[in-house]
Amino acid sequence: MCQIFAGQNPAGFRSVTRSVRLSGHATSIRLEAAFWDILDLIAEDQGLTTPKFLTALHDEAEELHGVVPNFTSMLRTTCLLYLSGARPEAKEITTLRASASVTAM
Repeated sequence: MCQIFAGQNPAGFRSVTRSVRLSGHATSIRLEAAFWDILDLIAEDQGLTTPKFLTALHDEAEELHGVVPNFTSMLRTTCLLYLSGARPEAKEITTLRASASVTAM
């Protein structure tokens, strides 16, 4: 039943930590390798390096919302929005439901 999910390559969900500078502060971000791959792709699509993309995203989120309480979670949902087809030029981005169901293939 869950062969697609259970059989995935473990390399995709291994933790990878990268050091970045956000708002002038050095910090480390730990995400699964698959999320880093997507963030690298988004950054490339934006014509930026991944660190510059993360800085721009963090700074814009702070401008819009003030403090960003959980940046790593924001990065994961950014990846989901990107994969769902949301693009920066869209005026509104719909919120993904946390209770979305997964259908078996």
